[in-house]
Parts: sequence; structure tokens; C-alpha cells
Amino acid sequence: MRKFIAIVVCKLAAFVGRLIGKGSSKPGALALKICPNIISQLTLPKTVVAVTGSNGKTSTVELAVKILRESGMKICWNREGSNQTEGIATMLICNATLGGKVNADAVVMESDERYARLTFKFLKPTHFMILNILRDQMTRNGHPEFICGKIAEAVSSDMTVIVNADDPMSVLAARGAKLVGFGVEKGAVKGEGKLGVYDDGVYCPGCGGKLNYSYRVSGEMGGFACESCDLSRVDVKYAMKSFDEESGLITLTDGTGKELSMKCGINSLYHAYNMLAAYSLARELGVPAEKIEASISDYFLTNGRVRCWNHNGRKLVLLTSKHENSTSYDYSLEYAAKAGGNVLVIVDAVSRKYFTGETSWLWDIDFDRLASDKVGKVFIAGKYVWDIAQRLDYSAIPAEKIVVLEELDEITDMLDRYSDDLYIITCFSDRDKFLSRLPSDAQERKEL
Repeated sequence: MRKFIAIVVCKLAAFVGRLIGKGSSKPGALALKICPNIISQLTLPKTVVAVTGSNGKTSTVELAVKILRESGMKICWNREGSNQTEGIATMLICNATLGGKVNADAVVMESDERYARLTFKFLKPTHFMILNILRDQMTRNGHPEFICGKIAEAVSSDMTVIVNADDPMSVLAARGAKLVGFGVEKGAVKGEGKLGVYDDGVYCPGCGGKLNYSYRVSGEMGGFACESCDLSRVDVKYAMKSFDEESGLITLTDGTGKELSMKCGINSLYHAYNMLAAYSLARELGVPAEKIEASISDYFLTNGRVRCWNHNGRKLVLLTSKHENSTSYDYSLEYAAKAGGNVLVIVDAVSRKYFTGETSWLWDIDFDRLASDKVGKVFIAGKYVWDIAQRLDYSAIPAEKIVVLEELDEITDMLDRYSDDLYIITCFSDRDKFLSRLPSDAQERKEL
């Protein structure tokens, strides 16, 4: 009876939430309060996939779901991105009958790095994907080694772990399970991978010994091996053989040697990694390579993290980066610098969930990527504009290129005064502050 009541209450709360534009986790929280083990009482499909990592969860899940749906599967997934236990309860119950059977051929869920081990007490995924473990939200997550330990607690020998073979932390966390590796081959990306302002690939996360690299893709990602213990890049079943940042073309291959070429919807290594991850998952679930290409080649994500407009003959591109996550900002800065034009960085809020003004993470961002002849003005705005200004004093960006906007409303005037393409880099909490100042005559486009 408690199970039935929990399901009804969750469905009703979710219905009300949709009407008022809220409620992706609250309905599940109510259901768990009524019936604490409601998730384990649901009848799930044979295939349950969980995707975790510091960066790329939402985008990878969207790509994977598109592939699986277009291959004929009915998918239950957390479209809103609510990825803690309460949000996953909402997702499952809202896709279930009153008797508790989830109506889907597979569940594909984004899972929070810290909460996966808690959610998995109620359900065990058949496939667990670990994308990466990087510096992320220090206020909440502390150091990557802490998160590595939390993810490791979620791993068990009875699941298939699809792991980023290029990332030492991810490989360490995945030990003890059946591993399927995906990664970028040597020479696939032109030049040696950028390290940014620090190098987290110096020491082995397992024993503290020295990590040696045969090549670097980006940051600590690459062909690594510890000289003191057995931690090393695992065998790769799904590989990226080439990636052309100019055209966005990538070539992928699987364990059979079959190659697949397709185009990234966003020409960045970050997105190419997400496409490789989605490809790996889909191939593990039996989707033919040609169906994957038809589904996601040149696909532009709908999650709103990247948006583009035409305004007065120039392009406005919004690149939403993750709060307190230097790698996410680095990829956005790199994309803007290569594209060329003006750049606007807004930091008006540090965290969506925690009351904090801690800005040391700004010093982990590689703002030197904007010290390029292709970049015009670098505008900075938001409550923490002077924190950004101080950080930029220590960058290679010429001082005459930096423009401080002391009030957010100055963005409107700036949009009218400058005619170059503009790349807006900000976080989830602050993107609406730009959108509310976007000219009403700006025409949104579906490609970059």
C-alpha cells in the first residue's frame, strides 16, 4: 500500500511541478519519504545505464538517448538532468505504471558523482559509464581524489563499466569491474595536449608515484602509466582515431576494426569526447555503427548549454560552463579563441546550491587561451567582476583588450556598440542574466 501511495503522490506532485515549471526532484523526495525503498520496489527493464563524471554527463546522455530512440528503443531518462537519488526516483516513477513497472526498453540516467553509490543501493545498473574525474566545485566536492573514492564505492564486479581509458582517476575508480575502455589514440589530435595552469597528471592517484605519458590528449588525459604501481591506460575497445578541429570531423573505430566517420555538432575536443562516449555505449548495447552516424553526426544539442543567434550581421554564441569547474571554462575559452571575435565572461554567482563567494577556482582557469590575435575585446561582468579583473592581471591578455562592465545592464549597451562576433562564457545560474538582456530582434539558429 505504501508503494502505491508513494507512486500516486509522486505522479501528482510531478504533474503540479510541470504546471508551475518546477519539481524534478521534489516529487521523488516525497515518494522516498512515504516509502524509503520505493526505487528497489519498481520493476526495471533489463538494461539500466548510469553515466557519471565531472564533465559531460548531460550532453553524453542526450546523445546516447537520441541514438537508442532512433534505433527503435523506448528510453526512460532524466531529461531535466536531476541526477541525485530523489531526481532519479521522480524519473522512474513518472515512467512507471501504478503497479510500479517502468515502461521502457532501457533506463539511461545521468548520475551525480557523489550520489551514485547511494542510488545504487536501490538499483544496480547493468552498465556504468565513467566519463572523467576532474577538478570540480571545490565547495561541494573538494579534491578529485575524494570524488574518485566516492565513485569507486559505486563500482561492483557485477556491472560493466565503460570507462575513459585516458583518465587516470577514472581508471582507478573503475577497478574491480568488467571494464570496457574508450579513448583517443596517439596522433588523433594535432599537437601535444594543453595542460592549462596546472598539471594533475604528475602523480599517480593510486600510489603517489610518478606518472609517465607516451602522449597527452588534454590535461591529464592520455597514454599514462605509473612507474611505481600497475595503474595504466586500460585496453581500448572504442577509439577516436582522428579529430579535425577545423571541420569537426571525427573517425571512430571499435574492437572489430570497423571505422565510422561523422561530424561534431560543436567543433571542440570536449564534444568529440562526449560523442565517443555515446558511440561506445550505443555499440555496447548493440546499435550498428551506421545508425549511430545517422543519429548524431552534426547533431546540435538541445540542452541549451550552447546557443547561437544572428544579430545585426554578427554571431552571438552562448557557451554555458559548469560552476566552479576550470576544465569546462577552459574548453569554452579555447573554442571562443579559435573562432575569433569578442568574448564576454560573466561571473555573478558562484554556486547554485551553496552560499559561497569562494573564487579561488578562477585561478585554475587558463585565461591565457584568450591571449590570441583572433580575440578582440575581453569583456568581464557580474558581481565578481573585480575578482576576474585581478585574475586577468596575471594572464597574458593585453590590458587594453580587457573591458570591465561594472553593472550587468551595461551588457545591453555593449551589444549595440560592438559589431564583432561575441562569445558569452558563463555558468548555469548566470546564463538567464544574459538571455534577459539579449536583443529581442536576435534570431536564434541551430548551428554554430
